[in-house]
Amino acid sequence: MAAKVLLYGATGYAGKLIAETAKSQGVELILAGRNQSGLVSIAEQCNFDFRVFGLDDFQAIARALEDVKVVLNCAGPFAKTAKSLVDVCLKTQTHYLDIAGEVPEFAALEARDSEAKNAGIMLLPGVGFGVVPTDCIAVYLKSLLPSATTLTLIYETEGGVSQGTANTVLPNLHEIGVVRKAGKLVAAKPAEKKRKVDFGVGPVTAVTNPWRADIVTAFHSTGIPNIEAYTVFPGPISFLMESSHYLGWLFSSSPCQSALVSLIKKLPPGPSPAERAQGKVRVMGIAEDETGRQVTAQLTGPEAYDFTALAALAIIQRILKGEAKSGFQTPASVYGTDLVLDIPSVVFAHQLTHA
Repeated sequence: MAAKVLLYGATGYAGKLIAETAKSQGVELILAGRNQSGLVSIAEQCNFDFRVFGLDDFQAIARALEDVKVVLNCAGPFAKTAKSLVDVCLKTQTHYLDIAGEVPEFAALEARDSEAKNAGIMLLPGVGFGVVPTDCIAVYLKSLLPSATTLTLIYETEGGVSQGTANTVLPNLHEIGVVRKAGKLVAAKPAEKKRKVDFGVGPVTAVTNPWRADIVTAFHSTGIPNIEAYTVFPGPISFLMESSHYLGWLFSSSPCQSALVSLIKKLPPGPSPAERAQGKVRVMGIAEDETGRQVTAQLTGPEAYDFTALAALAIIQRILKGEAKSGFQTPASVYGTDLVLDIPSVVFAHQLTHA
């Protein structure tokens, strides 16, 4: 019997896109989620089997996963959905993947490393754009400069935003995040720092993004003790992040949260195929050691949602070939820098070394 892969959250924007991409690549999936009518539609479109279950019933999840080798969770918010699936994966010896991208979600799985090793399964969050390119760049820079003590990761995306992504970011603008200092997670406000960056198409302003899971994954993959993550956001988002230093009480208030929920519901489910075709991602990493030596690497790739679908499927196919490592892992710690080159259209733009 062929190894089975179950995609949970198949009726969401990212889940549908991954299912459609899997179909085009000849990768067979079992689609799953709570919405039976939505599952029937996408399952018929892709000619995949489907299973209907929620995440509040341990036995139902166990029955759904008992013959599954890999589960890919695309149902956010992952802080609410990951635990139930991981609890069962530990019992059914099913590898767990998701497309999360925030620090708390990764920290929660990192804390379950010993459980996963004992069960012989891999916990691998962030198999999409969330950390795959930044993790690969971090490992690449570490290989070039083993003495690195500081790592800065910066990214920019072009293309639309899904309701799911907006629902992850906007309601949490007032939340304190973290940076990595001397190996420890230290509290940091959003957009505390700014820096100009040029990916080769003109200078833009990036701000610190203290919620990014890179703060966890890059440290796990490289051991570099000081890590910051920056994002090039649209001007209004950067402004709101900065404003949260003073108006956090307002952003956390019930009226503001309700207004954000209403705004998010008015957004389209995600970018159109045309918008994705025109979109792209740019990622830069800078590593430096105590002597001032510095290495810089940069890559460009397809639009972020397409990147996520392609990266997730590249990892799934590697697992089906037997390439997995038990415990909490990060993409590049298991598959190395070359993982990102499995994704069509990804190009390392340049790499500079400064004495």
